Amino acid sequence: MTVLTPHHDGSAMYVQGEGLLGERCTLRMRIPQSWGAATRVWVRNVQDAEPRYDEAQVLGITDGWVWWEAAILAVNPVALYRFVIEVAGEAGEGSSYWHLNNAGPHDRDTSDYNDFRVTTARDAPEWSRDAVMYQVFPDRFARSAKAAQRPTPEWAVACDWQTPVHGSGPDVARQFYGGDLDGVTEKLDELAALGVDIVYLTPFFPGRSNHRYDASTFHSVDPLLGGDEALIRLVTAAHARGMKVMGDLTANHTGDAHEWFTRAQADPDSVEASYFYFNEDHSEYECWWGVKSLPKINWGSDALREAFVTGEDSVVAHWLKAPFNLDGWRIDVGNMTGRLGAVDMNREVAALIQARILELNPHALLLGEETSDAGADVDGFGWQGAMTYSNFTRPMWQWLADPSARVDFFGTPLPGPNKVNAEVVLATHRDLSSAFSWPVRNATMNALNTHDTARAASVMIPGGPIVAAALSMLLPGIPVIFSGDEFGLEGDRGESSRTPMPWNEPARIVTDLRAAYASLTTLRHESPAVAEGGMRWLMADGDVLAFVRESPEESLLVIATRADMVGLDFDDLGLDLAGSQALNAAPAFAAGEFKVAQDLALAGPGAYVWRLPGVSIPPSS
Repeated sequence: MTVLTPHHDGSAMYVQGEGLLGERCTLRMRIPQSWGAATRVWVRNVQDAEPRYDEAQVLGITDGWVWWEAAILAVNPVALYRFVIEVAGEAGEGSSYWHLNNAGPHDRDTSDYNDFRVTTARDAPEWSRDAVMYQVFPDRFARSAKAAQRPTPEWAVACDWQTPVHGSGPDVARQFYGGDLDGVTEKLDELAALGVDIVYLTPFFPGRSNHRYDASTFHSVDPLLGGDEALIRLVTAAHARGMKVMGDLTANHTGDAHEWFTRAQADPDSVEASYFYFNEDHSEYECWWGVKSLPKINWGSDALREAFVTGEDSVVAHWLKAPFNLDGWRIDVGNMTGRLGAVDMNREVAALIQARILELNPHALLLGEETSDAGADVDGFGWQGAMTYSNFTRPMWQWLADPSARVDFFGTPLPGPNKVNAEVVLATHRDLSSAFSWPVRNATMNALNTHDTARAASVMIPGGPIVAAALSMLLPGIPVIFSGDEFGLEGDRGESSRTPMPWNEPARIVTDLRAAYASLTTLRHESPAVAEGGMRWLMADGDVLAFVRESPEESLLVIATRADMVGLDFDDLGLDLAGSQALNAAPAFAAGEFKVAQDLALAGPGAYVWRLPGVSIPPSS
């Protein structure tokens, strides 16, 4: 991979203006002098589906970079743009033209899909920009003393905290460990020590499963979790520590015991009958993936929209208001919500939910689950960011894969992740994040694993999970710690990954990564390069990934290796003299052994972060 190439990423270093309709937005890009001399540069901006070209002017030269600047008129809610760079040819040859879009530079014309975007969408809240998310599966996280007093429900198989989790079989959804919300509250200081900002709870509604995605009502907290008062206590205690709390809501389906569905099934003339998809004689209904216990919601029903979103005490609104005061929602299977065959109301529903949420709390966060390519759906006008595995999780698994691992690889027919080189990781990451605007990219979840996947510790080579964790913390996006990642817990699929936490059980801690996580979260919180800066790739070469997070105040050099690297030359990274000299200081974070001399010698797997001087930007003319 060429280290120094023309660069723009959509961050505040390069974009001045909010993309408001009828206003001009100033765009900067920079070209390394070592790359080649550009004779002219234009911004190609698509207006009403027709390309327009605005010529850029040279701002100045700093640290070996030539900065260019142009202004475009925002005509549409989404302004698509790229840079077109003219490079003079050799004597007797014509000029060549390069196109710089969000997937990198190309010596040819490209699809508009990968163009940069400035939009009028509401950005995710400012508090999310350097936040760290911690995912809690309530049944397996912690039990308060009150949990022992609650009877085991009729649907459940009672388990001790040490009972092995079943990864498959009839009891997968029935194993009941009895974790509750007061147990979560009691462990908030542990999460604060890790540097957690967002506690994300998988569903807390009553259901007939341990995962509770089959809600029987959306208007109360499961008594097995402590009821409504336990959620109030949790949110109050989290807010007192400066943390946010997000819930998990299924906008695609309910459970078949849900109060809406039971009324709908019993009475074809009921209002609730319009909430679902029944056949003509009311004997069958649509459901999620053919699972009859999860009937699918019909967003074509005005009554459903009022009950779920727009009503004064709608599902969405109820939990954002006092006394609960949730800080946002993660929408389960957001990609499937509002879609059935030829019917596609997905964007409309997402926008409806966002409008209601921000009406109640302008600083709330709305994320949508989009397990595959999320670019087409997640534009900020609905889901402000995505819970997706495509641009980070899957390529990380492949790069750090243990060839002997036999795990569920996201439902593919493969026996586990196929091992790839760093070049493939970068190509995949760029391809599957290039349709995001910069604000959406910053609000999209970077997960090593979740409650729906195998654990990174069962997928990756020894030492791999902390390397992936460092990348999740320092790439654009919201890093996700699934409860137990800090203890190196294992699992070959989602169900077997939902292991009870090994509180006060050192024998069940596989690898204690708490200190490393705390160091990473501190670095993430302290550096303006993460919260406000841009991002530039330096290297993707076999066993090495390297990039910089950049801001005028400081930059962070991040190098990740999956094997020992000896003789990594400073020139290979494109560092100037000041950057090379900064490597003589102790790294801000290191997971692995390293040596700095005339070049770098890094142990692998390892992750290394150095603070570098900030970026010098010429003033606008």
